[in-house]
Amino acid sequence: MIEVLKSLLMVVVLIVGILTVASGLIWLERRLLALWQDRYGPNRVGPFGLFQVVADVIKILMKEDWVPSFADKPVFVIAPVIMVVTSFMSFAIIVFAPGITVVDLGIGVLFFLAMSSLGVYSLVLGGWASNNKYSLLGGLRAAAQMLSYELFVGLSLMGVVMLAGSFNIRDIVEAQRRLWFCVPQFPGLCVFFIAGLAETHRLPLDLPEADNELIAGYHSEYSGMKFGLFFLGEYIGITLISALITTFFFGGWLGPWLPGILWFFLKTGVFIVLFIALRASLPRPRYDQLMALAWKVVLPLALLNVIVTGGILLARR
Repeated sequence: MIEVLKSLLMVVVLIVGILTVASGLIWLERRLLALWQDRYGPNRVGPFGLFQVVADVIKILMKEDWVPSFADKPVFVIAPVIMVVTSFMSFAIIVFAPGITVVDLGIGVLFFLAMSSLGVYSLVLGGWASNNKYSLLGGLRAAAQMLSYELFVGLSLMGVVMLAGSFNIRDIVEAQRRLWFCVPQFPGLCVFFIAGLAETHRLPLDLPEADNELIAGYHSEYSGMKFGLFFLGEYIGITLISALITTFFFGGWLGPWLPGILWFFLKTGVFIVLFIALRASLPRPRYDQLMALAWKVVLPLALLNVIVTGGILLARR
């Protein structure tokens, strides 16, 4: 009974924490983009513009939650929910520090891959159910992009799994006590980072919602809180990929002097800032360039990393 209550408490804390971080990222991104682009960010609503997020939430809640008469209403409504739910489910297997996790799965890596694969349904169904040509094109782009790069996410983690000898997240972190996997698995880190950027469809790889081509892509017909869920899902995805990079390649909670959970949050914060910096500095490629990068560069690099890692391990044994 105590274990059940502990797990339920952890779930509540995790949900509240993720929602708080995602909301804070909206403000942080605006401030950092303003700093790097030499302009003013939010600075009117509250100290340093901190209440701008509250104003945005109120605005979204007050907007008319419109469902187009020409849309497939049940699918239209459930599509944004899928994105948020799959992102939350992926967080369940992350070990923030020893004993601080929702569930310690022996197949944690496979569970993450399963949840991230389900996330593509959100974008595809949202684009299809809108019955809008721009939305449908955005959904098709999302399907091709996310399914392609989903393959590379799995391949990039195979080297990590081979070195750790386990699919368990805690075992993977513990295996990095002598050397973080970002050193022997640097090609895997590069592949995972690029694939994670594409999975979260963040600039510069936001081709499913390229505003100069598709208005807003798969969520063109969405408004109110349904649009807010898509928006929230994107920031949850950024936090998730940053946390996973920390876990798989940078030793998770491992570090000197400070408590483990602080090290985990510090490392994750660095990668979140890097995601924002890429948005401020890189142009959006063409869609054919994005897919060419996937199959001509990222796939050979991922396969080469798996082959070389496997060969080295066999040679040692």
